[in-house]
Amino acid sequence: MKRVLFVCSQNRLRSPTAEHVFADWPGIETSSAGLNHDAENPVTPELLAWADIIFVMERAHRTKLSSRYKAHIGHARVVCLDIPDDFEYMDESLVRLLKTKVPRHLPRH
Repeated sequence: MKRVLFVCSQNRLRSPTAEHVFADWPGIETSSAGLNHDAENPVTPELLAWADIIFVMERAHRTKLSSRYKAHIGHARVVCLDIPDDFEYMDESLVRLLKTKVPRHLPRH
């Protein structure tokens, strides 16, 4: 079972949408977190250590993640999805984008 973490800034729109969309994907467990200090569910070293694959929504997230948490990323692969903060939670366009960009990085089912 692969553990997949979706990360954005606030953990209010993009990453919780991704967590929900892929929650029933075979062979993976999902979680989501935000990099900002006031995020709904903030990124923690424990969460990063848990993850096998970390999806960040923007390049800036990858930069913040590696500068703040480099020692905790460990074995996880970090994938940038290049999805801007232009969507509401469960927005149909966001769901389509996620379904286009994420599956190629997940285990085959």
